[in-house]
Amino acid sequence: MVASHSLKIETTPTLRELALAKVRQAIISGYFQAGDRLVERSLCDELGVSRTVVREVIRYLEAEGLIENLPKKGPIVAILTWQTAEQIYAIRLLLEQEAARDCALMATAKDKKSLHQKLLRIAKASEDQDDIERVEASQAFYETLFSIARHSIAWEIVQRLNSRISRLRALTLRSPERQVAGFERMSRIYEAIEENNPEQAKEAVKQHLTEAASLAKSILTQEEQ
Repeated sequence: MVASHSLKIETTPTLRELALAKVRQAIISGYFQAGDRLVERSLCDELGVSRTVVREVIRYLEAEGLIENLPKKGPIVAILTWQTAEQIYAIRLLLEQEAARDCALMATAKDKKSLHQKLLRIAKASEDQDDIERVEASQAFYETLFSIARHSIAWEIVQRLNSRISRLRALTLRSPERQVAGFERMSRIYEAIEENNPEQAKEAVKQHLTEAASLAKSILTQEEQ
C-alpha cells in the first residue's frame, strides 16, 4: 500500500508581495498622485520594510507602467495622459467586445452563476463605496468573462495593462460626471450573457467603455492643461 501524501504547497505572501500590493493600491487610489516623487527612505518608513524591498517594488511597478524613473529625479508616479489612455481603451474595446460575445455564446448555467457571483462582489463594493475593492472586483469579473469565452491569449494582453486599467477605473469611478453607474453598465453586460445574446453583450461592452473613455478624456485633458 502506497502511503498517501499531499503535494500541496502552503504559501503565504512575502514581504515584497505585501509591499507591492500596498504601493500599487496607493497609486491606483490616488494616495500617491501623478508626478509625485517616490523617495526610497520615506517608503521604507511608511511600509516598514528594507530599502532592498522598496527597490524591488519600484522596479516591478515601473514594468507595470505605474512608475517612471527619471534621470536626476528618480522614481515618480507615472503621469497618465489621454494619449496613453485612449490607446488602452481602444485595446480594451477590441478584446472585451469579442470576449463578451463569445462568453454569451458559450456560457453554461454554471458559468453564469460564477459570473453573477463576481457581479455581486462589485455590487457590495459599490454599496460600501470601497473604490479599491470595486476595481479588484471588476478585474475578477472580466477575468471570469474571458475565461468562459476561452480567450486566454487576449486575457494575457489585458493582464499586462491591468495596473493602468485599474488606475483608469479608479479615476472614472470617482467622477461625479458619470451618467450611468459602472455597476449598472456591467449588470447589462451580465444580463446579455445570461440571456446568451452575443450582439447585446457586445453592445453593452461598447456603451460601458465609450462612457468610461469619455469621462477619462475629460478628466485627463483638464489635468494636462
